[in-house]
Amino acid sequence: MPDVELRHLAHTRSGDKGNTSNIAVIAWHEDLFDVIEASLTATAFAGHYDGVVTGKVTRYEVPRLGVLNFVAEGALGGGVSRSLSLDQYGKTLAAGILNFKIHVPETLIDKLRNYS
Repeated sequence: MPDVELRHLAHTRSGDKGNTSNIAVIAWHEDLFDVIEASLTATAFAGHYDGVVTGKVTRYEVPRLGVLNFVAEGALGGGVSRSLSLDQYGKTLAAGILNFKIHVPETLIDKLRNYS
């Protein structure tokens, strides 16, 4: 079972509201959703952003669509309009989670995107 970056299993979308970021992780293939769901918990997501996301992270599952939705409070340095850091927009957080490593069974390797 190799460790594979999430970008090969899924893509992301994001939104910002105040100091909260909303990040959707969308599986490239329905067979990959269970692997993502098992590995990318709210705790794992928060750990990936330790020191950046200062509030609660809540995960919502939408399995029929192959989506995990994360709501990260305290994620935008006080809010996009209040922060001097341009790197804390939700789009940057959404891109950053794609580096998260997941154990992928050999039987699913052919479902990955841009993986060799």
